Amino acid sequence: MPTRPRPLPRPPTTPHLFQPHAGRPLRAKRLKLLAATEVLPHRHPWAQLTFSRAGAVRMTAAAGTYLVPPSRALWIPPDVEHAVTAVEEAELITLYLHQPRGRCGPGVPAAEQAPWRECRVLEVSDLLRALMLELDATPEDPLRPPPPERLQRDRLLAAVILDELRRARPVRLGVALPRDKRLRVLCQAVLDDPGRHRTLDDWARGSGASSRTIARLFRQQLGVSFGQWRQQVFLTRALTLAERGTPMARIAGELGYASASAFTAMVRRTVGQPPSRFFTAG
Repeated sequence: MPTRPRPLPRPPTTPHLFQPHAGRPLRAKRLKLLAATEVLPHRHPWAQLTFSRAGAVRMTAAAGTYLVPPSRALWIPPDVEHAVTAVEEAELITLYLHQPRGRCGPGVPAAEQAPWRECRVLEVSDLLRALMLELDATPEDPLRPPPPERLQRDRLLAAVILDELRRARPVRLGVALPRDKRLRVLCQAVLDDPGRHRTLDDWARGSGASSRTIARLFRQQLGVSFGQWRQQVFLTRALTLAERGTPMARIAGELGYASASAFTAMVRRTVGQPPSRFFTAG
């Protein structure tokens, strides 16, 4: 088994220099991360949208972990603690969105805010991707405020970005995480290398609990079986591989499926789309 690179922890990357406010409600920040870099848990009073221009990152927030490949973005509501792990070398664009008191979402009516109060993975359209790349990502400098024409341009871009976010299709790519420490350690091992073992008995060894106990905890804490939970992990891992141009047969083999057709059946059953469509959406 190949040796995994050791994590490279780093503190949050100066979010205060990009703080949005009523006068400038949408800010952009760009960041490059080496593979295995971990941005330590942090939170802030504004919403966040993280988009990977290149490479994939895994973001852990609230009670779940989410994969962010280049074709998707992750919405994080205000005041939700989150951490970032670079699955591979990645280039991120993070949008910070000012949220008026009591409001949540990209300028949606009060009756439509409930889904935006939770983390959600969104498909990124070609237009949304292009708009995010055009936003100014200069840190705040009180001694050198941006020129009026730049602010005006960002306001125009922001209006279209918010409209695209309201139209973006949510994608079920989050993986729920448990409270039980033993189960959480096992879940982290599956996330790190989902194809390492084929059965729950194999995964349970070394966890400090029997496979029956693990199965019961999955049902109690996550509301699904281990097999159902691992399918969601497979889906996120497969998406990363597909983004790299890995052939479907090789993806199926790496995840332990006997054939590409068996893997295709799992994807259809889980997301209601064939891999050819799901992995190229955006």
